[in-house]
Amino acid sequence: HAWPLSVFKITGLREKRMDVLKTYKLFIGGKFPRTESGQYSNLLNSSGDHIANICKASRKDFREAVVAARSAFVPWSKRTAYNRGQILYRVAEMLESRKASLIDDLVKCNWEAVQAEKQVDSTINLWVQYAGWADKYQQLHSSVNPVQGPFFNFSQSEPMGVIVHISNATGGILDFSHTILPSLVSGNAIVLISEGELRHTSIELAEVLAVSDVPAGVINILTTEEKETDEHAFSHMDVNAVGLFGVSKERQKSAEFLSVSNLKRIVHQSNSSCIESQLNNIRNFTETRTTWHPNLA
Repeated sequence: HAWPLSVFKITGLREKRMDVLKTYKLFIGGKFPRTESGQYSNLLNSSGDHIANICKASRKDFREAVVAARSAFVPWSKRTAYNRGQILYRVAEMLESRKASLIDDLVKCNWEAVQAEKQVDSTINLWVQYAGWADKYQQLHSSVNPVQGPFFNFSQSEPMGVIVHISNATGGILDFSHTILPSLVSGNAIVLISEGELRHTSIELAEVLAVSDVPAGVINILTTEEKETDEHAFSHMDVNAVGLFGVSKERQKSAEFLSVSNLKRIVHQSNSSCIESQLNNIRNFTETRTTWHPNLA
């Protein structure tokens, strides 16, 4: 029914409307599907009001994320280091453009405004730092090896493949960035399983990635409850390594036990920003290829 404009002016309906509550969906293959299970949890603000829904990923969602990551791995790893650096810097640009909304999201979760701004600024800086590492870490990790005989021996780093990161981060988007950047910069494809009270901020990051130049499937993000997908992630035969950030020692032992099926590498990650730690974090998600070349001189 078409109501006269005067009715809206009198009742004030023009000034009031229903709040549009957000559902934080998953991020798989560059798209935002709802979870296959249909399950979700509530996100509450500091006053206890319901402000959003957060999808709870299932094992099927995880399998689809691994398939997307495996398909994206080869094209991503074959890009030049310089180009990967450009793409990571583009993510920093997009984070900068959404700085105000990212701060507001943390404030709604009972963070002080100053603390939230510092967190977002640190996140932007971290993406810029790793963008710089993209075409530099290789020179520091590679070497010409001294050997006896009429040949040369070269060693250099290569990406491993599909990396699953499980992050129970208390620092929100900053900790999630600390989690994925070391494996992303070297050319790996990623499935991030985000947990904890601020797991929805990983989807805020996904919304930035979706409008950046990161190819679809290179980063896939699943939000879920703690331990929901552990057994499947640790034993999946098409996963090359698992990074653990902020998880208990009990879960670390479980990861080491279940990963022996295909000799996955288990990496215990930290959020250190010093140069040495960043280089070591990158090295943890690479393999070393050694080439022997005859010296014909």
